Amino acid sequence: MAQLKLSVCIEMLFNQLDILDRPAAVAEVGLPALEFWGWKNKDVDAIKARADAAGVKIAGFCVVADAPLVNPETTTTWVEGAKESILEAKRVGVPTLIATTGQEMEIPRQAQHDAVVAGLKAVAPFAEEQGITLVLEPLNVLTDHKGYFLVTSDEGFAIVDEVASPRVKLLFDIYHQQISEGNLIVRITSNIDKIGHFHVADVPGRFEPGTGEINYTNVFARMSELDYEGYVGLEFRPSTDPATALKQVKAIAGV
Repeated sequence: MAQLKLSVCIEMLFNQLDILDRPAAVAEVGLPALEFWGWKNKDVDAIKARADAAGVKIAGFCVVADAPLVNPETTTTWVEGAKESILEAKRVGVPTLIATTGQEMEIPRQAQHDAVVAGLKAVAPFAEEQGITLVLEPLNVLTDHKGYFLVTSDEGFAIVDEVASPRVKLLFDIYHQQISEGNLIVRITSNIDKIGHFHVADVPGRFEPGTGEINYTNVFARMSELDYEGYVGLEFRPSTDPATALKQVKAIAGV
């Protein structure tokens, strides 16, 4: 039974602080890691130095590319951005990169699905060589991301199967998947080997676990029973002060 490793999304928590002060705030609540979204708009070296000083890891950040993964005409451009992001992750010791598909296009859906597979397949050997894992993220289109291409984890897992690389997995965002499809524990249990990262928030409102309809006590317990050893990203809007919200999540997760 693995103890869950929690990673604080410093884009959504402690964002009242200067970004360079957020690693220390993460450490102060006793959590081992942080993550953020884009890397090109940040001083990654400075964040890394502050994280090192605070004794916390950087669990992940996002692929930054000049074209969407979903567009079959720009696969090469996306792959170039993904490779650049992989090298940046490797340089600063970050194990995981989050990949999004982009918005749905007015072309056949299968062509977009195939473009996602093609882009990930093209970059997979480089990710394997560098030891970096890419995690593809489905998002909900009902509440937060209208028009986004990849909605269900079912299609996401199918893409992971098609790519067939140990360095390409799914980011299972429990908040988004509760809205989009539900049946969380069954989907997680059936596909745990294909999941490289989790995100958590409760429904409704995207607040911290314990504020809404998801039974996070049971979900976290099942993830531990499955010996999940990756990071669980805390990507929520705190309904109270961030430190208090994070301590409540620690208690639910048993860490």
